[in-house]
Amino acid sequence: MVDPDESDDESPSASPAKKPGEAPPPPPPPEEKKVDEEKAEEEVTIYEFMGYKFPVPQFKMPQIPDWLRVILEYRFPSSIDPFTDLIYVVWLFFVTLAWNWNVWLIPVRCTFPYQTPENIHWWLLMDYFCDGIYIVDIFVMQPRLQFVRGGDIVCDKEAMRDNYRQTERFKMDVISLFPLDLLYFFTGVKSLLRFPRLLKYNAFFEFNDRLEAVMSKAYIYRVIRTSAYLLYSLHCNACIFYWGSDYEGLGSTKWVYNGKGNSYIRCYYFAVKTLITIGGLPDPTTVFEIVFQMLNYFVGVFAFSIMIGQMRDVFGAATAGEAYYRHCVDSTVKYMSSYKIPREVQNRVKIWYDYTWKSQGMLDEQELLIQLPDKMRLDIAADVNYSIVSKVALFQGCDRQMIFDMLKRLKSVVYLPGDFVCKKGEIGREMYIIKAGEVQVVGGPDGMTVFVTLRAGSVFGEISLLAGGGGNRRTANVKAHGFANLFILDKKDLAEILVHYPESQKLLRKKAKKMLTKDKKPTDEKDQAKDTGEVIPQRPETPKLFKAALEVGTGQTFAKLKEAYKGATLEVFISPVKPETHCTIFGCSRQKIGIEKQSWRFL
Repeated sequence: MVDPDESDDESPSASPAKKPGEAPPPPPPPEEKKVDEEKAEEEVTIYEFMGYKFPVPQFKMPQIPDWLRVILEYRFPSSIDPFTDLIYVVWLFFVTLAWNWNVWLIPVRCTFPYQTPENIHWWLLMDYFCDGIYIVDIFVMQPRLQFVRGGDIVCDKEAMRDNYRQTERFKMDVISLFPLDLLYFFTGVKSLLRFPRLLKYNAFFEFNDRLEAVMSKAYIYRVIRTSAYLLYSLHCNACIFYWGSDYEGLGSTKWVYNGKGNSYIRCYYFAVKTLITIGGLPDPTTVFEIVFQMLNYFVGVFAFSIMIGQMRDVFGAATAGEAYYRHCVDSTVKYMSSYKIPREVQNRVKIWYDYTWKSQGMLDEQELLIQLPDKMRLDIAADVNYSIVSKVALFQGCDRQMIFDMLKRLKSVVYLPGDFVCKKGEIGREMYIIKAGEVQVVGGPDGMTVFVTLRAGSVFGEISLLAGGGGNRRTANVKAHGFANLFILDKKDLAEILVHYPESQKLLRKKAKKMLTKDKKPTDEKDQAKDTGEVIPQRPETPKLFKAALEVGTGQTFAKLKEAYKGATLEVFISPVKPETHCTIFGCSRQKIGIEKQSWRFL
């Protein structure tokens, strides 16, 4: 018989080392280095001009700081991934700022008297600075964006440029830069002529999507963006109210703006009271004021209801996980109350829910990962758990891919303080890896003596997992010292994995044999046979007297005796037994045997 798991070494032997050659020459002493440096500094270049030679000393360039070297050595990428490159998100932020400059200030400059000949140059400077951002985005950034064609990521410059020119976004970007500013020479600086700049709204919505993908808590930005929508609607209504008041005449009636105080703040206050339908406004008197107020009320009702609906959706999505957690807790408490579970058990269940939710943000990780493909689940499991599992001594030396496959089978379970993870004598079907917390191996007469404390990264239960055959029972009690988060690996899952990795299976078998035999001392054969603990013990030998009885029962005993003792003299022991007495062993009388006055004594 040959053991399939037996080999010379667990790992290949190291290659023979090369013969040491001659030792390298010792480095020059530091004094010689200093002398060489001084000579290099003193070197000068001799220039000859019109027959005259004169030395020109050489000066060393000062060392460039690291931060300046990074800036000077930076090269703009030839292609940009719009989904993963952070530089593109930062650029979209500046484009969004330029777009918001036009969106918020064009209505203000058209209605309020804030644009004057004294400050017109500052307004124009900011306008053309924003236009410059638009131009850079059209000619530099957008033509460098990668795209997918037929499943392949295209990074070719010509292909990326042609793809951008064929999109609807390119048309809108070009229209947004339509030079209506040339009409300033005929109409003066009218900010209304800049309304095409508002058509670059695609950059704003793309920035929202990219930023939400980068942020860990995207609902915060959604709340801010929805609030900005409401503020912008009030901003536009304030501008329209000032325009209406100017059309009617400032201070001409009680309803219009009277021209006192800060015009924008007072008109904005009117817009808030109108759109949110707070009330307390002066009654309109003219037909224009009545129509304007009616439109304000209608728009306010719809706008405010839409904003409330959006806020509800945002907060609902942000608290969906919390709502699911509360629903699970309430359902479990209702179930335990209906079956009159003891209060102590109910409290421990509530503590488990609370700790599990706070520690990992979900009740079951598998519910989240089940939607992802196997490759994505493997990547997430490797990033989260590989650093812990790779440090386990049991799996060191195994195939790396085998460990990756095992990571997908691990199940995370939380144990409360005092919970028994496993008890002595139970059938073992799992192995445990401590992810966080501590567990204690306890025993003794009272079952409270702590033998050892295991911390994060430790493994227990591997004997039951690796031992062959069935009926593998636990050899110790393991109890959680505090809150313990453990990984559980089922024996069936490990067997399915090891089928594809025979070398790792062989290595684990060797380690299992060492674990099973390292604590045993050499004993004699009898003690070793007792320690072996055979499932079916050997059958004991049949007694001699019972064998003789069986032979007599078959009727062959006297035939053999007759042949064996033919012609020999028999010693007879006479016993005063009546002829009718039956043999107590064979159940027959002496008459049947043929002996009347003699009795055999069988030894």
